[in-house]
Amino acid sequence: MTRFRPCLDLHAGQVKQIVGGTLDSSTSELKTNFVSPHPPAYFAQLYKDNDLQGAHVIMLGPGNTEAAKESLAAWPGNLQVGGGITDKNAAEWIDAGASKVIITSFLFPDAKFSQERLDNVLAALGGDKSKLVIDLSCRRKGEDSWFVAMNKWQTLTDMEVSQESIKALEPYCSEFLIHAADNEGLQRGIDESLVRKLAEWCSIPVTYAGGGRNLEDLELVKKLSGGKVDLTIGSALDCFGGKGVTLAECVEWNRRQASEEQEQGRR
Repeated sequence: MTRFRPCLDLHAGQVKQIVGGTLDSSTSELKTNFVSPHPPAYFAQLYKDNDLQGAHVIMLGPGNTEAAKESLAAWPGNLQVGGGITDKNAAEWIDAGASKVIITSFLFPDAKFSQERLDNVLAALGGDKSKLVIDLSCRRKGEDSWFVAMNKWQTLTDMEVSQESIKALEPYCSEFLIHAADNEGLQRGIDESLVRKLAEWCSIPVTYAGGGRNLEDLELVKKLSGGKVDLTIGSALDCFGGKGVTLAECVEWNRRQASEEQEQGRR
């Protein structure tokens, strides 16, 4: 059943909501919707208090290691972490309290997919794919095709997000995280075609992020995906300075979905 999944985006050690397509190495080009006065652990505690499972902590560039570790310490074993994850540090992040590590750019040296690197990451996790999330965040290329984007979503790789690539990667991970980078932070609505395709292609859990604005978008993702795709809402949330929806409303929406699922199970 579709559920709301929270996020925690870290940039230079602070919690921010960023317009995805502007995230490059030049801070002068960075467009932010929100910079929090609260430390990252505040949000981790907030998610814990509301039992919001499956939240992802993303380190956007350098200077975020301590902030991420503080977040994990606030709710050990319940937050996923991504950004700069490699075969050399994946196990360290699990030891630091992450429930799963999220990997993207490391899998694409010179923007080309490396099966060897994927094998190495999984080996570093003791072959336990339940601890690995593959981030296939992407940008549109043409009408209905999407290619994985790396390096803070600035570089297109050689991997198209398709049924073929999804099926090839599913044996190595427990879920996918997919930011539609062209929609990220704009609050202009989700990429409906991508959500439909993800539901069609994926047989393991998948979370979509990018453009989510309100409860209506949660309902839309549920309808488009038949309940197979989860939705992350960031910039529109009140706790991130947004006016589209409150965190309390999203928590209540999740509770209703769980109740409906239990009711269906009794029938």
